[in-house]
Amino acid sequence: MQAPQNFLIESLRRYRDLWQGEEKTVAQFENFLQSHPDVFDRSHTVAHFTGSAWLVSGDGERVLLMHHRKLDRWLQPGGHADGDSDLAGVALREAQEETGVPGLRVEGGIFDIDRHRIPLRGAEPEHWHYDVRYVVRAGGDERFVVNSESRALAWRPVVEVATDSSLEASLRRMAQKWLARESL
Repeated sequence: MQAPQNFLIESLRRYRDLWQGEEKTVAQFENFLQSHPDVFDRSHTVAHFTGSAWLVSGDGERVLLMHHRKLDRWLQPGGHADGDSDLAGVALREAQEETGVPGLRVEGGIFDIDRHRIPLRGAEPEHWHYDVRYVVRAGGDERFVVNSESRALAWRPVVEVATDSSLEASLRRMAQKWLARESL
């Protein structure tokens, strides 16, 4: 096994120990990680790893969401690893590219994981994303720029995201985790 896979397995196990009740999901991620050498490449058409950012404001009270153009939903910034096993770096890169917010930084280890199905779209077959999510914090400048991948970007209070039933369940889960973490 390569060193990057070992690092990710160790990170997933730390995550498992922190978030009790997610053992089955972590095991699924570990099994997938060891299933094929190309799990970080989108050319592995059955499934692949992605990295996403729970992009919080400097004060931690708000999260930046993007209205994804292709999927037509509000989501966190993120994207394909494209061969990069440093998923925290992927999350940071995608947050920078998709929001234009300057001075972003990754905080801590894995914040959330989510396996979700991506529907058939054109020549791209239906497949699974094994999404590994990290906290990315904005600095003093929270101005953003909408790019071609989104219809809009918006800073939303985390407390509202936690209970907004119009949003994806995984966004609400991350908001609830963030609020629980902040209250410690």
